[in-house]
Amino acid sequence: MLTRTARLWVIAFGLILLVWTIFSEVYEISAVIVIGISLLVYGYFREGTVVIAARKFHEKNYLEAEELLLEIADPNRLGRHRRGLYEFVFGNIELQRHNYADAERHFQIASKFPLRNQNDKAIVMVHLANLSLRKKDMERAKVYVQKAKTFRITARVKGIIENLEQEFNLQQV
Repeated sequence: MLTRTARLWVIAFGLILLVWTIFSEVYEISAVIVIGISLLVYGYFREGTVVIAARKFHEKNYLEAEELLLEIADPNRLGRHRRGLYEFVFGNIELQRHNYADAERHFQIASKFPLRNQNDKAIVMVHLANLSLRKKDMERAKVYVQKAKTFRITARVKGIIENLEQEFNLQQV
């Protein structure tokens, strides 16, 4: 859960320690430092800054959240759970900006990856249903609502689903 800059500073410090331990002939500590640096590099590609971005998003700091997500050069390298969270947060950011096509694309991708819990999966389906309603695609919206109902959801999401179903009934009349 470090930003790219923080990781680079820690790696630079680790390299300085590595040089010092090699000159001091303390090879056991050198090996530990190499492992630590390797884990930092591995974590950068597999985890990125997704968790920090999600925290910023929940604080309603959308610009910082987007900047942290844009630090990730290739989202395809992220681990499965991190990729789902990446797409979920990015989709919500695009939804806040009223970029509905990009939001739908991110939510479509997020629906294919595991998320934190079933309620988050249902929220993705609800967002996709809302976006389908916006495009007047009733059949697709109904499918997303039915899929959202299959998850274990909170009362808040259940209320949103009921509102969507009322919207369907109004559209049919």
